[in-house]
Amino acid sequence: MNFDYNWQDSYRAMINSPRKALRNVRSGQRVFIGTGCGEPTVLVSALTARADSLADVEVLQLFTKGDASYARPNYSNSFRLNSFFIGKNVRSIIQEGLGSYTPMLLSDIPQLFNSGRMPIDVALIQVSPPNENGMVSLGISVDIVKSAIDNASLVIAQVNPQMPKTLGDSLINVHDLDILVPVDIPLLEREDEPVHPISRKIGKRVATLIPDGATIEFGFGRLDDYGRIPHATLEFLHDKKDLGIHSEMITDAVLALIASGAVTGARKSSDRGKIVTSFCLGTRKLYDVINNNPLFCFRPTEYVNDSQVISSQTRMVAINTAREIDLTGQVSTDSHLGQLYSGIGGFIDFNRGAARAKDGKSIITLPSTDPDGKRSNIVPHLSTGSGVVVTRGDIYYIVTEYGVAYLHGKSIQERVLSLISIAHPDFREELFNQAIEAHFIRPELAEVGYKFSMNQDDDMRDAMLLRDGTQITLRGVQPTDEPGMRDLMYDLSKETVYYRFMSRQSNFSQRQIQDFVYVDHRREVTIVATVPEAHGESIIGVGRYVLDEEDNRAEVAFVVRDTWQNRGIGSALFKHLTNCAIINGIHGFTANVLRENQRMQTIFNHSGHEVTTSLQEGVYKFTLDF
Repeated sequence: MNFDYNWQDSYRAMINSPRKALRNVRSGQRVFIGTGCGEPTVLVSALTARADSLADVEVLQLFTKGDASYARPNYSNSFRLNSFFIGKNVRSIIQEGLGSYTPMLLSDIPQLFNSGRMPIDVALIQVSPPNENGMVSLGISVDIVKSAIDNASLVIAQVNPQMPKTLGDSLINVHDLDILVPVDIPLLEREDEPVHPISRKIGKRVATLIPDGATIEFGFGRLDDYGRIPHATLEFLHDKKDLGIHSEMITDAVLALIASGAVTGARKSSDRGKIVTSFCLGTRKLYDVINNNPLFCFRPTEYVNDSQVISSQTRMVAINTAREIDLTGQVSTDSHLGQLYSGIGGFIDFNRGAARAKDGKSIITLPSTDPDGKRSNIVPHLSTGSGVVVTRGDIYYIVTEYGVAYLHGKSIQERVLSLISIAHPDFREELFNQAIEAHFIRPELAEVGYKFSMNQDDDMRDAMLLRDGTQITLRGVQPTDEPGMRDLMYDLSKETVYYRFMSRQSNFSQRQIQDFVYVDHRREVTIVATVPEAHGESIIGVGRYVLDEEDNRAEVAFVVRDTWQNRGIGSALFKHLTNCAIINGIHGFTANVLRENQRMQTIFNHSGHEVTTSLQEGVYKFTLDF
């Protein structure tokens, strides 16, 4: 798209100075301001300069990155702020009650304009100069700006040659604008902040949930101190293949991912080969990359945030951030400790769209505590005044720095145990006791509550690749594994049960199952082998040792689901348990093995450790020294 460098001659009748252009704004009108880094700062300054001559002007915005001079308390009689998202620059005035927040799904805002329920008198926007065909580009901010232009009675455009010319659906005919104000100034920029260590841990866990060929959305909500947690995932995706991006917002963080070769969009179900977005918050580096770049497709919010469009993508993954979640799965994002704080944005659009997509995943991230570590972000009940943005029925994956919980289709008790297991260890026992008091979980579990405070270190997690390419995860057992452990036990053949338990039992008591999953990870250690499933993961093997503190040896045993036997999983469980025992300073293992159980004997005899055996009444007693 080539510019008409003499455009000012062609459209001279439409050109005004900022001061003259803003004289068209009258008291009592509603004035829309362009979004994010695309904010027309010169026009906003000219509007604010008229404060003394204006009264009761409603300033409408999604969010802006400028200084929001119109939102200062001394201008409260001249301007009334109404924002669809609460950014840092307007948070204090809204919390003080001098500005308004309109909670809406981002996808619904264009229809609010189109229906006439929220008429717009004046739209202040920023565009590129027109090309030889008289078309200007909305550049880095298409989002709801395009629908605002379509519905505003008067459109005043700041025309800036430093605005990138983005491709997709970002073009507007210059004759759809009313007043042009030429400027030549740098766009607002926003640099990506350093990634917080906890955000990095969360991002690394999220990355394990993202398969090759996935299409990803990175939510634009951020947490003070922790930054934009979804974007912390990007550095762990460089080895993925054929990723796509369909996200309401992009930042500079996508550039390294693109450069790594991980992003091709080759497997997208629609917009194949394109990075689809509606606005970007970045630096000049990003603006230069997107300029006239066919890889990027900028489209309005009514397309990008349409849950049907989102759900049409196979393997769609939405990554968003919560501020607080209660033990039943209610999520608060737009408020914090009872105060309005941010907004709904595209959270629900992408949460629902990704969940409905074929092989899609909706992932919600949050740090386990506040930045000071004094308050858990996983709570028995949401803070008074905090609003529910995602209901219990719309919840899927929750990720903290301590793990992943899958909640959809789970009972309240299962949800409670899942969330406590990924809470900060300092708060787990307290949360458990509060859950007992709230009758969220069975009272007889009270005696194992202290074990929730035991930290399951990442050193207990490992992976192995089977000969057929299947990846197996080895990790410490979690309280949430009780249903999976029960499924494993009842799927074992009679022979396998006999070899493992030395009995012909066909039933397992609830207490037996709980003994496997409620452990302290020092005296008792249980390791599970899992494979990924649509609902989270399935347990295919379990290994366990119990320490005898008198001789500092632990009795060890393990079992593998029949359909997964003879594939090296038992040996992997034994090796993993051995490593855990050595780390914990345990001298060795003991084991009782039936004479018929040749496979178990082979594992011990080929362990590489010093082994002694004795046979009594058909049972081998193994002693292994590390």
